[in-house]
Amino acid sequence: MLPSVILLSQKMQSIERRHPWIFSGALKEMPDSIADGEVVVVTDKHGNELAKGHFQHGSIAVRVLTFQGDNIDEAFYRKRLENAVRLRQTLNLFREDNSICRLVHGEGDELPGLIIDYYGGVAVIQCHSLGMYRQIDLIAEALKSALGEQLTAIYSKSRETLPNRIPVEDGYLFGEATTPHVALENGVKYQLDWITGQKTGFFIDQRENRALLGKYAEGKKVLNTFCYSGGFSLSALQQGATEVHSLDSSKKAIELTDNNIALNNFGELHTSIVADAMVYVRETGEEYDIIVLDPPAFAKHRDKRHQAVQGYKRLNALAMSHIRPGGLLMTYSCSQVVDKQLFTNTIIAAAIESGRSVRILEQLHQPADHPINAFHPEGEYLKGLLLQID
Repeated sequence: MLPSVILLSQKMQSIERRHPWIFSGALKEMPDSIADGEVVVVTDKHGNELAKGHFQHGSIAVRVLTFQGDNIDEAFYRKRLENAVRLRQTLNLFREDNSICRLVHGEGDELPGLIIDYYGGVAVIQCHSLGMYRQIDLIAEALKSALGEQLTAIYSKSRETLPNRIPVEDGYLFGEATTPHVALENGVKYQLDWITGQKTGFFIDQRENRALLGKYAEGKKVLNTFCYSGGFSLSALQQGATEVHSLDSSKKAIELTDNNIALNNFGELHTSIVADAMVYVRETGEEYDIIVLDPPAFAKHRDKRHQAVQGYKRLNALAMSHIRPGGLLMTYSCSQVVDKQLFTNTIIAAAIESGRSVRILEQLHQPADHPINAFHPEGEYLKGLLLQID
């Protein structure tokens, strides 16, 4: 029999609107007898079942897996994984020229706390809750069933995303693959290393925005800041950019970029720069047709939001001063605490400070393989703008 937790009567609204998080303050009590990662039944004060989910001591006490009373077993995970794979098939992401996609996006695929990325036959699992980590063998079996022959290896990488109170081991759960591993995104080759790379090894969430940059890049001079492994640079070069500068403060990131540039034979048109982006755009005498600003999250907590907004404003105003008339700025924020409207207002403030005429051409966001659960608006984390600078 599963342990249960009781929801306070005045906190029923969250369950009624099917939000997948139940916060600790919404529970009548936080029983020490329930271990982190256990599946629990959430009930009302009369004992009626409302949901089942993974329990964890902390701010988010329960991550809801089902509101329908399903058993949380291998069949449950198999069904969820089959649904997730089917969506990516519908999105036509398994193609000859594309073998990179996100297979599971947490709450967006009704599996809160679970991320699975797919790189040309290799699935990399990253757990953000102890409940998912404790179920990882069931998840791996369900993944093998859902992908069949499309799967050659499964790698578990959760040591950096889980608290230290339980031992977490990274490693292969099924098969094996050598790194760096080459996979394709829209015809561009990438060397991927999920063992030593950031996150699961790659930032898949900018795939469609990289392709969008390619549409405008022919004959253009492009600056790609915070380039990591060079994704925007490669898309620009693939589509005919005449000169691309890739900038990152990390020498390791520049090495990744240089390796990918060489892999695609784009070296003659490319320059790598190791520098702080803010310093470079403030001091450089270069002008560009297109600048890409894709920084890491400037704020992960609300108490840092004002500082983040000032950082975005400063960086964007400086970048605008180095764009040729009629050129483009692609600018992004992945800070969850900076919502879409606040980000847009910040960029407008930067435009005023720059003294340039600025038009918003497109509002940019995460791709469809990073779906947003309609009942979990927090899942919309990536926001961006394509701007023309006159």
